[in-house]
Order: sequence, then C-alpha cells, then structure tokens
Amino acid sequence: MIDRKRTHDLSPERVQEGNQSWWTEHPMTYDWRGQIEAVRYSEAWFDAIDAGHLHGLRLFATDKQPFDLIMPLETLRGARVLEIGCGMGLHTETMVRAGADVTAVDLTATAVEATIKRLELKGLEAKVLQIDAEQLPFDEGEFDFVWSWGVIHHSANTSRIVRNIARVLAPQGECRVMVYNRQGTSARLVLLKDHLLKGGFLKRTFEETLYAGTDGFSARYYIAEQFEDLFRAFFRQVSSEICGLDVDVVPLPSRFRRIAVDLLPSSYLKQAQARRGGFILLKAAKPDWK
Repeated sequence: MIDRKRTHDLSPERVQEGNQSWWTEHPMTYDWRGQIEAVRYSEAWFDAIDAGHLHGLRLFATDKQPFDLIMPLETLRGARVLEIGCGMGLHTETMVRAGADVTAVDLTATAVEATIKRLELKGLEAKVLQIDAEQLPFDEGEFDFVWSWGVIHHSANTSRIVRNIARVLAPQGECRVMVYNRQGTSARLVLLKDHLLKGGFLKRTFEETLYAGTDGFSARYYIAEQFEDLFRAFFRQVSSEICGLDVDVVPLPSRFRRIAVDLLPSSYLKQAQARRGGFILLKAAKPDWK
C-alpha cells in the first residue's frame, strides 16, 4: 500500500492507484463499529447499512423517500442518469426506483459487486461498471443527469472529472455533486485538535492534516465559492448549499451527542446543519462551451 501521508510527493497516477487500493479494502458500508451481524451482501445486510446511512441524512431529507430534498427524484423518470461513485448502491437503487435509466460507475470492483448484488436482490436493473471517472468512456451529451455523493474530492485530478461531467451531459442536463466542506464543523475540529493542539502544523500542511483524519487515501476539502469556481469553467449556472450530520450540529462525543440531539428541537438541528454542515452540495446546469 502506498503511504497516504506522502501523497504530495506522488504523481496523479500513483495517487489514483492509492485511492483504488484504499477503497477496495475499505468500502463505505456505514458500519462504523462492525456491529452488523448479517451476511455481507445479503438483503438483511443492505437493509442494515441503509438504515444507518439514511439516519445520518435525515437533517436534509424528509421521511417520504430517501434523498428527496437533494435529488430531483420527481424529474428522473425516463432520464438517462450517470452516477459517479456508486459505493454500496443505495443511491443507484433510489434513482432506479424513481424510473431513471441509470449507469453507475465506481473506481473499485468491490463497489461494483455490491451494487450489482443489491439490484439483483431487489429485482431492479441498472448498468454498473468499474470505471475511473477521470476517464469516462461515454459519448458527448449521453446523460440527462449526473449525480455524485462524496466521491470526486478523493480523486487525484478532480478538475478532470468536472470536465468529463460537462462533456457527457446533454444540452439541458444538470449535475449535483457533494464534496467535503472546509468551513464545516468537522473540518474545523480536525484542524483545531490535530493541527494546533497536537502540533501537527510543525509536520503537515492544513490539507495533509484534514485528509489524514478522513476516510480515503486522499481527500480535498473545499470552500463553497472555490468549488463553485471549478464548475464555472464549464457550466452556465452554478450554485451550492451546505448540509451536514449530527456531529456538525453538536460536536460532542457520540454518547453525549445522542442525548443533546434528542433534546434539541428539529427546527434548530436543520437550521444549524445548513450553516455549518460538513458537506457542500453543488448544482450546475449544462455547459455552453465547445
């Protein structure tokens, strides 16, 4: 395994190799404590990991259906959709159930296997491929909608993925992409704890401190305006919003956080996550460049 602490010394190709190896060995199952007893890739296992994932998203969703405040589910019926980074396949399943014609890609065979198995268990169909999003092999204008949740900030060359998204979107297409927020509570706490209080500033840059405390071989944290600028090179209309988890609202140890969250009104929790959440959700309309 390549040393993730030295990514700044590596070529983009070596960083991407490290990304693929890391996520193959550490798939995002949301089973943080290894408490799920069901057989991996069984229906019970998928149900268990979904429950944890959806609980974390509840501050910026409703209880009607998954992701309904962040995905345009009502417009996806019949749409050609590309998902970049399918992970364990819950987002893929959600968009297929909304009637979309989904092509889901991921850097790792682990994620592809999991997503295919999920769809088979649920009697659903989508095209699931192992592809590096930096090198999307699709035609210009092939998709009406592109979705990516917490993926492209891990790439060695994020701007190359953005360029590819712009290329494969149809003339009236739209994309929605989530990355980590450098101004969110979680990032601020990592910098305070590891960079300042523990003396990390003597050994590492801010960026190295952030990704050293983050899942993945490499990761970038963005300021919203900075991430929007990256897309404005290719898209006409770009906007973003902040969203986050319980830990962004109540930055306490988990046992104390659970108590505090139960005591706080839901209106406060939702307002707070929209101010200091750890995610930037960007929306961009089809580019007009050639």
